[in-house]
Amino acid sequence: MIIDKLIARIIAMRNPTCVGLDTQLGYLPEDMRAGVVTCGQAADAILAFNKTLIDSVADIVPAVKVQVAYYEQYGVAGMGAFFDTVAYAKRKGLFVIADCKRNDIGSTAARYSAAYLGETDVGGKRMSLAGCDFLTVNAYLGTDGVQPFLDDCKAFDRGLFILVKTSNPSSGELQDLKLADGRTVYECMGDMVEGWGAGLVGAYGYSAVGAVVGATHPAEAKVLRERLRHTFFLIPGYGAQGANAQMLKNCFDETGLGGIVNNSRGILCAYQKNGGTYYDAARAACVAMQKDLASVLGGVCAK
Repeated sequence: MIIDKLIARIIAMRNPTCVGLDTQLGYLPEDMRAGVVTCGQAADAILAFNKTLIDSVADIVPAVKVQVAYYEQYGVAGMGAFFDTVAYAKRKGLFVIADCKRNDIGSTAARYSAAYLGETDVGGKRMSLAGCDFLTVNAYLGTDGVQPFLDDCKAFDRGLFILVKTSNPSSGELQDLKLADGRTVYECMGDMVEGWGAGLVGAYGYSAVGAVVGATHPAEAKVLRERLRHTFFLIPGYGAQGANAQMLKNCFDETGLGGIVNNSRGILCAYQKNGGTYYDAARAACVAMQKDLASVLGGVCAK
């Protein structure tokens, strides 16, 4: 099962780090941006940047998260760079989370799922397009908007990360509201995620249907970790968004498992702060992050 494979890789590397490839032209070194005046050139430069960075970190981190919005902004060429980045990361042995936050009614959700997790039928021939390992999903249309993704997770051994408590400052405007039964909206959504994932729990006790839980809200994360015993967390907010290792400790269980922590700008742009080549600086940032997490989480992450 895909979640077991990801957890096994985290244990082997003692590193619950996910590198966020939220790559845009302005993040690239000046020499890689020089002369870029078309979307096609921008996409080529971004892909080259991603490939070299992946080469630099693939042996020390288990996963990357590729945020589609950063590629969509460059049009068709940018989406080509997205798919090529996904394919390259998978060839290098990394687990790939497509951060697309798809959300729609059942029939349309099925098409989104086919594009990123399952297969598309063209002239009677079925083919996998992105073939991502995990996809982020916004489930606020309810069960019929999630079911197509669940079906493809079962059919193709894929996984989901569903938005539950997000890292942005205004998330509480909706997610912290109280329902008639006393639960908050995020608790309700968490309970739904736990239920949706009940049939996809692996050997480590975690389901392939996970939750997005921001490190910037440690009190809420504690509530969710205690409540969602079988739900694996994708944890944004570390680094540039303001969260540190101590703040995200509540997302993990007593063994140091239960989540994977995303860091995007802190790795992509580490060279701007620390000097050196972008790929060496990215590797050093990943090493430092692993040590930081291990100092707090202990368990299987400690060396």
